Amino acid sequence: MTKQSQKQIINWGIMGLGSIAHKFATDLLTVEGANLYAVASRSAEKANAFSTKFKANKAYSSYEALVKDKTIDAVYIATPHALHKENTLLCLEHGIAVLCEKPFAMNATEVSEMLAVAKEKNVLLMEALWTYFLPHYQYVLKALNTKMFGDIKKVEADFGFYRAFNNDARLFNKSLGGGSLLDIGIYPIFVALSTLGLPENISAHATYFDNGADASCDMMFTYPKEAKAFLKSTLLEDTPTQAIFYCERGTIKINTMFHQPSTVTLISEDKEETIHFGYETIGYNFEVIHFNTLLREGKTESDVMTFQFSEQLIALLDDVRGLINLKY
Repeated sequence: MTKQSQKQIINWGIMGLGSIAHKFATDLLTVEGANLYAVASRSAEKANAFSTKFKANKAYSSYEALVKDKTIDAVYIATPHALHKENTLLCLEHGIAVLCEKPFAMNATEVSEMLAVAKEKNVLLMEALWTYFLPHYQYVLKALNTKMFGDIKKVEADFGFYRAFNNDARLFNKSLGGGSLLDIGIYPIFVALSTLGLPENISAHATYFDNGADASCDMMFTYPKEAKAFLKSTLLEDTPTQAIFYCERGTIKINTMFHQPSTVTLISEDKEETIHFGYETIGYNFEVIHFNTLLREGKTESDVMTFQFSEQLIALLDDVRGLINLKY
C-alpha cells in the first residue's frame, strides 16, 4: 500500500502560476480531502502572492525546491507547453504523482518518454484534459455510446477567440508551443477522438502570424461508414465554440464553450430539450476528484484519460502539424 492510499488528505503542489493555475487552485480548494500545500514559480514575488491568495502552506521560487518537499503527494503542472516534459520528469524522478496540463507535451516522442519514466518509477501520471471529466461531456459520451439517436454521421467542433497579436505573449510564442493548434485546437481534436476514435484520413489547412505561429487551423477527419469530423481552431475571431454531433435520428449539441461547464441540447424530429448540469465551480474539481481517487487506490494510470488516449491525441496533433508544415 502506497503512502497516498492511506491518506485522507492529498497534499498538492502547483508548478507554474499563470491564469490556468489560478482557476485550478480556486477549484482545488472546493475538493474534500485536497490541500494546496505548495506552489512554485521562478519568481519569488509571484509564488508568495499566489500562496497568500490561496492560503498554500509553502511558496517556492524554484521548481527544484518544490519537488524536494517530501510532504507533497501530487503536482499540477501549468507551465508553458514546451516545459511540460522537463517539469513532469523532474516530479516523476522524485516519486511525485503528476497531473500535467494539456497538451501533455510538444510531440509524441516527448509523451512516450514521459510515459516510460512514469511506468519505470511506478508513479501516477495523467494528462489534465479537464473536459473529459465534466458531467455534461460524460453525459454526451454515454448518449453517443448507447446510440440515443443512432450512429454519428458528422461531428462539428470549433474553438476560436480573438486576441490582438502580441509577439511577447506566450499564446503567440511558437518556441513555447503557442499558436492555435496546441493551445485550443487540441479540444476539437479531443472531441473527434473521444467520440469517433482514430480517423482513416486527415486533411488540414492553416493560416499563420508573421512570426510563424499558426493563427488558425481547419481540419477534416474521415472515418469508416462515411462519418466525418469538421474541426477548427482560430485566434483570429470569436466562434460559437460548440461541439455538434449529427446522428441518424437526431442531433446532440454541446452549447457555447463546450470544453468547459456548459449545457447540452438534444434535437430530434419532434422535440428539442436543453439539459442543465447545475455547475457551481469553474470545472477543474472533477479531474482533481478523479486523480485523488486514483492516488488513494494506488493506481498509476487513469481509466478515463488513459496513456493510450494521450498517445493517440498527441499523434493526431503531430499528424496535423505535418500536414500544415508547422515546426516548433
